[in-house]
Amino acid sequence: MSDKKGRVFLRGITSETYGLKEFRRNQLDAPRVRDDSVVVDDAKVGHSGDSEQSRTWWRVGPGDEPFLTQSLQVHFVELPPHSSNHGHGHQNEAAFYILDGAGYEIHDDQRYDWAKDDLVLVHTDSVHRHFNPYDETARCLIFKAKSEWMYLGLIQQGRSGPVENEDRFGPREDWSRVWTPDVDKLRKVVKSAVTPWELTPLGRVRTLSAPGDDVRTFSVDAFVLDIPAGSRSGRRWHMADEILYVRSGHGYSLHWEVEAEIAEKYYARIAKEPTRHEIKPGDTLYVPHNTIAQHFSADGEPLVLISGQNRLFKQLGYDNVAYLENAPEYDEAHAAPAARS
Repeated sequence: MSDKKGRVFLRGITSETYGLKEFRRNQLDAPRVRDDSVVVDDAKVGHSGDSEQSRTWWRVGPGDEPFLTQSLQVHFVELPPHSSNHGHGHQNEAAFYILDGAGYEIHDDQRYDWAKDDLVLVHTDSVHRHFNPYDETARCLIFKAKSEWMYLGLIQQGRSGPVENEDRFGPREDWSRVWTPDVDKLRKVVKSAVTPWELTPLGRVRTLSAPGDDVRTFSVDAFVLDIPAGSRSGRRWHMADEILYVRSGHGYSLHWEVEAEIAEKYYARIAKEPTRHEIKPGDTLYVPHNTIAQHFSADGEPLVLISGQNRLFKQLGYDNVAYLENAPEYDEAHAAPAARS
């Protein structure tokens, strides 16, 4: 737990030189696997959602030391049986993956029910509250690109209450008049039963949110990756950094650093040897920006990973993924019939 007096919502970059190699090196040198022993923020400062029963704690955020990223933040919410949190509002979105239990949300006075392995979206400018009316504890994994909103000055957030100096302002107006048209028709709960598994170069994937779909998020892309016991994922290279939560299984992840050679144009120089990162259930694994990664499942049971990425990278011109090696199951399924006979 940091000894900072306040919560860090947005982190700056300061350097005495134009090149930022030392800043990147410090990020690359930080441990990339964090488990339940790591609580970088216990929500006691600068957070308004918790009730006396609910619990919120952070795993990755912009105030961390050592610092990994603020492209995507990760925290958890736990609701004991027959409880709720206070609820609050913020301009940033949030994506909740339901790890255990069931419950419902109230978003802008509308109810949305959820259950284990669903993805729930808190939309921009939403007043939201989480409820667990059942006998089992509910736990949620949250991905959000909050610092993106903070950088853009979208910082109007807090608990419900009267407007300060109310006499200075006129009557209520509909806030949604400045939203993208028909955005309220997009899905708020992505049910696990209606998101099919697909065999991709990365492996067996269940996509939860992606550009062009009908899910109400503009900031977080999420999917579930299921790697059979003793197998491996595809080896892929993309510019966005990524956080993966280990849902079940054991294994390790290999990461190849990509260095920029700035000559007459940018060239990528890929490290000859990767770094290795052991992972177990409940861990979060960080894959840095501009890194090649491949995940390996130990023998015994499949390795199931929940991935989150900040979609902004795709809007900045980094919309492609390069596969240096496909998952073996994908190559087997696409092999010529004669090769399989």
